[in-house]
Amino acid sequence: MSKFWSPFVKDLVPYVPGEQPKLQKLVKLNTNENPYGPSPKAVAAMQAELGDSLRLYPDPNSDLLKQAVADYYGVQRAQVFVGNGSDEVLAHLFYGLFKQDKPILFPDITYSFYPVYCGLYGIAYENVPLCDDFSIDVAAYFKPNGGIIFANPNAPTGRLLGLGDIRRLLQGNPDSVVVIDEAYIDFGGQSAISLVNDFPNLLVTQTLSKSRSLAGLRVGLAVGHADLIEALERVKNSFNSYPLDRLAIVGAAAAFADEDYFIETCSKVIASREQVTAELTKLGFNVLPSAANFIFATHPTRDAAALAQGLREQGVIVRHFNNARINQYLRISIGTPEQNQALLEALKPLV
Repeated sequence: MSKFWSPFVKDLVPYVPGEQPKLQKLVKLNTNENPYGPSPKAVAAMQAELGDSLRLYPDPNSDLLKQAVADYYGVQRAQVFVGNGSDEVLAHLFYGLFKQDKPILFPDITYSFYPVYCGLYGIAYENVPLCDDFSIDVAAYFKPNGGIIFANPNAPTGRLLGLGDIRRLLQGNPDSVVVIDEAYIDFGGQSAISLVNDFPNLLVTQTLSKSRSLAGLRVGLAVGHADLIEALERVKNSFNSYPLDRLAIVGAAAAFADEDYFIETCSKVIASREQVTAELTKLGFNVLPSAANFIFATHPTRDAAALAQGLREQGVIVRHFNNARINQYLRISIGTPEQNQALLEALKPLV
């Protein structure tokens, strides 16, 4: 703590990202990265951009990427916002849309950055408990609020809320912005982007870090009614008018154009997720149904923290959350078949 800090800084509780260990030869299944590399077309586009043009600022509007997203989802370019990772997109929407008179609502178990943004911006919020099976109770959100946000599939549970329930949630909250954070939607769900033209209060966020294998590039996006997008643009242009660099713009646009590669890698992850779920079940684990590129599992007789430590000692890293309702669960990212097998072999002597 320093005397030079602004007064509010000492009370902030920052987000804690998943560990990025520097050790070699680890089976790293703790941060939900895609086990397969990015589209070769995306890599080629970025390589082609390297050159003298890097001395020039990028397009501040990232129109090439916005158009690629608009074409992919069948919306207008004015309905698309892009930022430096979905976390920056979320930061802008919290400030631009959620600073309201009433508290915003999100689940008690969801992406842990949401309360961090609330603390940063002074936004009141209320946790809405998940059901006992960790599903979202839509009816619990039918009350006065300043906005609603949750991840779908939810994090860290992996549970999916269907489009019918999302439509019902929107119909029950016509005067509130509803944000669906779809970081993992491509691994088993249908995007709510298909609903944005029916509901002017719906905003959907996504990232290229997971299904597009571009976590290192830092590209996120939002799709919604043009009025909502304008609010994000106003915040962005009051903060950083050049959030995406030249390589990010062309690489991300090319990734959206390579549909075959996208389908191939997502299908591999989904198949591996089902195989790992089946094998963990044989080992006695209870595994929540997942539509993400990770699974959430608990063992009825083995302590989750001890399991995480035992795996670590064998060179396998998974994520353990020390939160009351989920402290007996492990979140396990889906890796390559070889990584998944290493996980299973490491678990056998522990259970």
